Amino acid sequence: MMKEEIREHLETVLIPFWKGLRDHECGGYYGSVDSDLHVNVKADKGCILNSRILWFFANAYTLLGDDSLLDEAEHAYHFLRESCLDTENGGLFWSIHHNGVVAESKKYTYNQAFAIYALASYYEASGDQEALLLAYDLFSLIEKKCTDEFGYQDAFNECFEAIENDELSENGIIAEKTMNTLLHLLEAYTELYRVSPQKAVGERLEWILTTIAEKVYNPLLRRQEVFFDAQMRSIIDLHSYGHDIEAAWLIDRAVEVLGNRAYFIRMTPITANMTDKIYYTAFDGSSLAYEAEQGEVNHTRVWWVQAEAVVGFLHGYKREPKRGEYLDAARSIWEFIKDYLIDDRADSEWFMEVEKDGNAIPGKPIVEPWKCPYHNGRMCFEVIKSDVIEQ
Repeated sequence: MMKEEIREHLETVLIPFWKGLRDHECGGYYGSVDSDLHVNVKADKGCILNSRILWFFANAYTLLGDDSLLDEAEHAYHFLRESCLDTENGGLFWSIHHNGVVAESKKYTYNQAFAIYALASYYEASGDQEALLLAYDLFSLIEKKCTDEFGYQDAFNECFEAIENDELSENGIIAEKTMNTLLHLLEAYTELYRVSPQKAVGERLEWILTTIAEKVYNPLLRRQEVFFDAQMRSIIDLHSYGHDIEAAWLIDRAVEVLGNRAYFIRMTPITANMTDKIYYTAFDGSSLAYEAEQGEVNHTRVWWVQAEAVVGFLHGYKREPKRGEYLDAARSIWEFIKDYLIDDRADSEWFMEVEKDGNAIPGKPIVEPWKCPYHNGRMCFEVIKSDVIEQ
């Protein structure tokens, strides 16, 4: 039943909604839908948002085989290549005005990672060699411009000179390096290595996994640290529940794609511990809290956290079949999503966040630079493909 419901939701809600935001005149997809479902056709278009839309339609086509989905992916790809990409200095800009003119020229490693993620999936869907070459160009650029001896720097101007990391820092601090960027580089490099394995990418995957094990994962607290100084030292007591349940399954996926048993032996206890920790710390029987800073829990139920929790607990159950409570948790969270996060108004999809009791938080947009079809779309793909649930 769960698998059937999620497939129907993908095909009748998510896909039509995002198709409806296609900008036929200026390219890409409209960048803003407010809480009253008003589409702002002149809003800036975030390049992360466009990459995630490209990723969504490419994977939807690969899964469902509907040619209209490949057409949407091609539309997103052309906008990425022609408007988001800096042909002089390399890399993707942060955002574009509605008419295709650059709005914010800053470069973020996080942004480049999502472009790789999308381009690799688009290459798998379309067979377009140009997209694959562009993905590898971005991989080389990241490794040349965005690294130092301790890891990956986050923020740069358009010429890749380091700047303050204002877009990816939160909770009142400015971080030199972030777990979030490292996690999504892992995700992007995993996808690139899966569709077109090259030694250099495999070696960087191994380096990232080692760094997660040695610098990011806190074995005493069984969690990831979130924000770091330049030398990868944690600078805040913050437990991001959503990132940990997401990381648990993304790390497992990376280890599987990499195919190196030494990393399976090293990383599996970490992902098992993080999943267990999240289950007992953040899950209340129906949904997942957001995060805890210095022990104080933020009980907001955020859309992407619930989506990743469904996938993370399903993968946790697959990893440890004796943990039937993980399967039950995935099912319960899906029920919460259906009851409270899916917006049943016509021409909408999910609310961004709701209170613990499910009441929607007023004024939150349905689409903005970070609100996209990536997490909830991926939840649908992963559940539909899952071999641990029948229906």
